[in-house]
Amino acid sequence: MADSSSLTHTLVLVAARDATSLTPVDIQAARDLVRGAAPSTLSVGEAVEIACPAPETWEHAGIGSVRTAFANRGLDVLVTPTHNRRKRLLVADMDSTIVNCETLDDIATHAGIGEKIADITRRSMNGEIEFESALHERVALLAGLPVSLLERAWKDVRLNAGALELVRTMRANGARTALVSGGFTFFTSKVATLCGFDENHANILLTQGETLTGKVSEPILGPDAKLAHLWRLVKESRLDMDDAMATGDGANDLAMLRVAGAGIAFHAKPAVRREIENQVNNTTLRTLLFAQGYQADEFVTA
Repeated sequence: MADSSSLTHTLVLVAARDATSLTPVDIQAARDLVRGAAPSTLSVGEAVEIACPAPETWEHAGIGSVRTAFANRGLDVLVTPTHNRRKRLLVADMDSTIVNCETLDDIATHAGIGEKIADITRRSMNGEIEFESALHERVALLAGLPVSLLERAWKDVRLNAGALELVRTMRANGARTALVSGGFTFFTSKVATLCGFDENHANILLTQGETLTGKVSEPILGPDAKLAHLWRLVKESRLDMDDAMATGDGANDLAMLRVAGAGIAFHAKPAVRREIENQVNNTTLRTLLFAQGYQADEFVTA
């Protein structure tokens, strides 16, 4: 066990509570792997935090080794510096992060061209093709379709578990929250209202009368724009980048995930998981609150 002065970081161990629960064996194994202090419970059977030395000092250096140790237990492992854990800014992607779907793919499904567009989406989100060109290609396939498809797709959208708790808890504790998406304002405006985001930004689908033109307003909100919004929000709020948390799942989120004080990949594509160390692969958006040291009884749901 390391002395207390070396415990500069905190490991958070979270179980997928609908499938399993943390056991004393799990917790002790985590302590042994990171040479950690006695655990503190954040949610009984669901989440604990363990003060520990920096990951590079562990016997098997790095968070990947700990994640691998729990690969068959349905657990997520995150490690953050103990200083400044509670973030004062949240910037979140929407599709497959705050909501359970890719909204453009859902529009296409209602139009009968779902598989064609979904394949382009998959390759774009995994970084195999450039985001802006992929967006233009997908939207062009919607040309001539009725605007009413958007409302039909909206009926299929569901918030991911923990989305309300994440946004409302951080806001209740003074954080600014922004939904920044490579999708469309038609959806982000509705999702932002549901969750309570302070602001939302996305692409604008162009229409003519009641018909989609197959075009989006320029400039495209892609990876660089997401990063630019993150920097703008940091500066406007008179914060440091270390005060910011960003989360997303696709390659177009990488730019902001790399620089945020806490960049967390949420059920992310392989290209994102290869690069971003802190990952939520098994659990819900509640884990982003546990990573900040919130206890479950502090969560705000209404």
